[in-house]
Amino acid sequence: MSARTLPLLFLNLGGEMLYILDQRLRAQSIPGEKARKDEWTDVDRKRVMNDIITTMFNKKFMEELFKPQELYSKKALRTVYDRLAHASIMRLNQASMDKLYDLMTMAFKYQVLLCPRPKDILLVTFNHLDAIKDFVRDSPGILNQVDETFRQLIETYSCLSAGEFQLIRQTLLIFFQDMHIRVSIFLKDKVQNSNGHFVLPISGPVPWGTEVPGLIRMFNRNGDEVKRTEFTTDGNYVTPQREGSFDLFGDRVLKLGTNMYSVSRPVETHISGSSKNLASHAKENITPNPLAKEELNFLARLLGGLEVKKPGGSETGFRLNLFTTDEEEEHAALTRPEELSYKVINIEATQEPGRRAELSRILGELEVAEPRPASSGKGEDLLALMDGL
Repeated sequence: MSARTLPLLFLNLGGEMLYILDQRLRAQSIPGEKARKDEWTDVDRKRVMNDIITTMFNKKFMEELFKPQELYSKKALRTVYDRLAHASIMRLNQASMDKLYDLMTMAFKYQVLLCPRPKDILLVTFNHLDAIKDFVRDSPGILNQVDETFRQLIETYSCLSAGEFQLIRQTLLIFFQDMHIRVSIFLKDKVQNSNGHFVLPISGPVPWGTEVPGLIRMFNRNGDEVKRTEFTTDGNYVTPQREGSFDLFGDRVLKLGTNMYSVSRPVETHISGSSKNLASHAKENITPNPLAKEELNFLARLLGGLEVKKPGGSETGFRLNLFTTDEEEEHAALTRPEELSYKVINIEATQEPGRRAELSRILGELEVAEPRPASSGKGEDLLALMDGL
């Protein structure tokens, strides 16, 4: 596995999370002069987006993220996104957080599968960061944080070989291989089957630097071309006009990783039967993981830099519902298969050496706290994770 995969995985999933939250916040916002105290406004939306992006691109957080390291478990990564999603006044209950994470992971999985060449995963990442910069274009300080991460990406990945990018792509596909959650947008566009598997096209642009299939050249021992044979292909291939820009600013050409929620579209997810079966096989073993100590130290370093903003004084937190109604959200929480629901680990990510040793001991036991029941009241759906961090 590649030790350079984690930053790309985190930034792309984070970009998809911001796309979804922005779309749902816009859908539920009320004009400021008409809104009650407990209703969303566009000012609240901008505040939430700014707070999450500020936390996501925290300098110390990015420094830890870019250190060469193996990918950690889905549970560990999910814990980081739980914390990140609650870095502002917004609150998601368990069902909405599950749905958000499903949408994030399936969208990026599809983008990785469609990348014409492994190096284009970097262009997908740049598309996400370009969109994030647009979210904070009126906040120069936050914009500078994103640009700094952009420069780190260019410095870290521009010198990697094609083989190293192929290893990164394989590492990402291994991470996603057991995730087959059906998403309404993909089903309606007929790019996903009813079993949750994606439909890959056999037509379109070929990877930059390659030729359209249909010609076989034969060479002699001296390297001279001696014969050509043409053959018919089932696909309709075209040569790309230019390569996407890998600079801080430029035309990425590739559209993968851009905001597919920029037009009004539903963001429902459906759990397929095959997903339930696969998830049960992929269920984590309760036997202590030999990498548990390192994984917890990783979480302690990362989460130590993520500050959760709790409403102060008379200010109330706002609950965001990723379902159409509260009833749908409550039903999803009750009917979601247990093996697909993520438990929440209560940990304290402090920097004290004694505490760090205690955290390592605790992870061996892996005590898991059940999430609180869903509530329909504004600001009452705090994940259990927030109590321990």
